[in-house]
Amino acid sequence: MINYHDKIFVTVNSTGTGEVSQETRFHYRHEGSIVWATYEGGSIWWGTLMAFVHDDDSLDMRYQHLNRAGEFKSGRCHSKPEILEDGRIRLHEEWQWTCDDHSSGTSIIEEVKKN
Repeated sequence: MINYHDKIFVTVNSTGTGEVSQETRFHYRHEGSIVWATYEGGSIWWGTLMAFVHDDDSLDMRYQHLNRAGEFKSGRCHSKPEILEDGRIRLHEEWQWTCDDHSSGTSIIEEVKKN
């Protein structure tokens, strides 16, 4: 089982109508089958997410944030992990807004290497 606890992730690629960018940082916590995180940066003022960890280490998550334009946003995401050669985690994400136009997209986030 992948341990997501105390990992920091940054966006490396995002398509569609997403609001995350390379300036957005996600701080994950993990206990049992539950992952939760806070995120901020770029156009995101402050956000939270909560996810269930499946047996294949994928994440079924819901997220919400307040952007710098003062708009509340929410959505759902399915993240599939990949372990990189250096041991870091890369998450391949398929997401959809549960607000506004319900559009969807994909993102890739990667664990920040600790010094």
